[in-house]
Amino acid sequence: MEDLLRPIYQERASQANTLGVLILEKKKPISPVTDNFDVILFIIVKHAEDDWYVKHYEFADKSAAMHIVDETLLQHWIDTSSYRRSVEWVINGSIIFERNDYISSLKEKLRSFPTETRDLKKAIEFAKLIRSYSESKDLYENGHHLDAYSRMVSSLHHLARLAIIEKGFHPEVTVWNQVKKIEPEIYKYYEELIMSKESTEKRVQLMTLAVEHAISIRAGSSAKHLLELMKQKEQPWSFGELKVHPEIEEYALDLSSMIEYLVEKELVEVVLQDTKGSDIYHRTYKAVHN
Repeated sequence: MEDLLRPIYQERASQANTLGVLILEKKKPISPVTDNFDVILFIIVKHAEDDWYVKHYEFADKSAAMHIVDETLLQHWIDTSSYRRSVEWVINGSIIFERNDYISSLKEKLRSFPTETRDLKKAIEFAKLIRSYSESKDLYENGHHLDAYSRMVSSLHHLARLAIIEKGFHPEVTVWNQVKKIEPEIYKYYEELIMSKESTEKRVQLMTLAVEHAISIRAGSSAKHLLELMKQKEQPWSFGELKVHPEIEEYALDLSSMIEYLVEKELVEVVLQDTKGSDIYHRTYKAVHN
């Protein structure tokens, strides 16, 4: 198959801004990793006109998708898990061209999973987990059990990805297959929620307690990215200052619920500041130094 696609990728490889070309072939009839194409050509470039260009091909009863991605966008996907297929393409794809060992170095970096990248990924998943879990709990308490169930499934997905990152791996598309191997307790939670013969109400009730415990024991380490940032200055932060900080951009939408949870767990302290109004205070936040 590589020979058939050679004219396509050779043209790209000859261009000075091409850093590397990977190929990944479909291994089974249904293949989410390749979007069910028979082959993925993944081309990484620098200074691209389009950050992400995709073209589809058909040849000899086979299908192929070519993705040309700017290295800056790819790094964003890697750092934030916002397009997990791309990480799998880099990790599992075969190198058919690279400039100055670019892809070999990238593969090694993904395998080593630097601490700063891991901390950001944990914060992103933790913030989403808090939001989803809070919504599930609120829906349950108001009698919306099916909606609460749906949000609980989402909560378990975020918890699963968080657990995978904690173990030093990148979450893949087939996240539950990963979790079953490296964090069987969380996989068991998922089985109990999905397969239990209890009523929906009872399943959500039991899982609320289990997930609450799982979140609580991870709070400090999962929120490290935010807490370390907050410790960079002595003065407390306003929520507005935190929300627009560039390092928090990827989880800014879930920051409010995350902050409230950390206040509840006494990892963040509320500092009240006077306003012009009588008996009205501006709420600011300071990370607790342990």
